[in-house]
Amino acid sequence: MKVLLVEDDGILGDGIAAGIAQSGLVVDWVLDGWQADTALATGSYDAVVLDLGLPGLSGMEVLKRARASGKNLPILILTARDAVEDRVAGLDAGADDYLVKPFDLAELQARLRALLRRSKGHAEPVIRQGELQLDPVSHSVFWSGTPVDLSVREFSILHTLLLNAGRVMSKAQIEEQLYGWGEEIESNTIEVFIHHLRRKLSPQLIRTIRGVGYMIEKTTP
Repeated sequence: MKVLLVEDDGILGDGIAAGIAQSGLVVDWVLDGWQADTALATGSYDAVVLDLGLPGLSGMEVLKRARASGKNLPILILTARDAVEDRVAGLDAGADDYLVKPFDLAELQARLRALLRRSKGHAEPVIRQGELQLDPVSHSVFWSGTPVDLSVREFSILHTLLLNAGRVMSKAQIEEQLYGWGEEIESNTIEVFIHHLRRKLSPQLIRTIRGVGYMIEKTTP
């Protein structure tokens, strides 16, 4: 899962990016509105954390342009503007949530998890799929009630496939969710992680759709 952070304060942005990464999410961080506009036009993201007071192009304009172009990903405004009219304007312009600075990092992490969960059609925080149970908050995975130890990358791939259960994810789409800007990707990395997940969980859990990608079948409750 990948988040675009738009924050022009270097110290604050560094702390927010680290906090988001602690939640197991990949973060791309930009410092102004035009960079954000370009990133949204050219990249693939699951959510945006957006400051309003940005140089170049305001956060409100970034928000409006994203919605006008058909981007329907969750957008959380993070700003020092705490007036009611500012919150109303942001929400009416298409924001999904509004958090006022100063804030608690744990609250931001929780709000992001909630936005990501709802955007993928999951009402409950814990994802259950047959014998599999994944908790994004505690980063725990259980198979038939037994805890399974996964690496950070393995957990991220499994989380992505579960949130998209019933849909095929290409190797490129999974890589996009797994790596930020500038991170080197080896050619067989995804195949290796998929192999490890099948070995640790079940050989039948993740299907390979030849020439297309990977998927987890969606089971009915």
